[in-house]
Amino acid sequence: MDLLEIERLAVAHGLHLRGGFHPMDGDGVPVLLDGRLPATLLLIGNVGGSLWPAFSQSVEAGDGAPDPLNRWTERVIGAIARAAGAEPLYPFGGAPYLPFQRWAMRAEPVAPSPLGILIHPDYGLWHAYRGALAFAERLVLPPRVERPRPCDSCAGRPCLSACPVGAFTGQGYDVPACLTHIASPGRVCMAAGCLARRACPVGTTYGYGEAQARFHMSAFLAAHRDG
Repeated sequence: MDLLEIERLAVAHGLHLRGGFHPMDGDGVPVLLDGRLPATLLLIGNVGGSLWPAFSQSVEAGDGAPDPLNRWTERVIGAIARAAGAEPLYPFGGAPYLPFQRWAMRAEPVAPSPLGILIHPDYGLWHAYRGALAFAERLVLPPRVERPRPCDSCAGRPCLSACPVGAFTGQGYDVPACLTHIASPGRVCMAAGCLARRACPVGTTYGYGEAQARFHMSAFLAAHRDG
């Protein structure tokens, strides 16, 4: 199966092929079931709100059970992996920890933003990696295109001043202050998404809609409340 076919399978669920690379020792890529290091790793994720129509109408989104997005992701990407002859990997589920951000920086031109989220030159902060496909075969990949990090030429870095409680400083993220704020009644961040994230001028057309933003903020709050 070639990359175009894998992209077609992903797009059917609002996901996209987000680049790939040929793993080496030290990349933190787990071995395949047969004990070999994968020869190719492809990342799959969403761009903006691309997955929301498919996920929001899914069985997982409406069954009331915990972790609906993770369960939907496992079902969808698991099916893509089976069709492609790959083993699926996910950025959730506990040990072993998988360094998806490091993999993403190998796969496409993303880099850490002042908020800690990886920023893409086109999508800004509005994208995510939902899983990866590990192949025993060495697939032919397009050449990686290097692009500058948008933050390096951003005047004023409004993302750092937009947070109502100053949770982002460029040196760290005050998670308790953030959680206290969004858990308070009537907070805009909970209803419409993180104001610091929305202040970034890059990729604004890819911003999440209100329903998707509320879902992610509620999940973030619940995850920290549950430890």
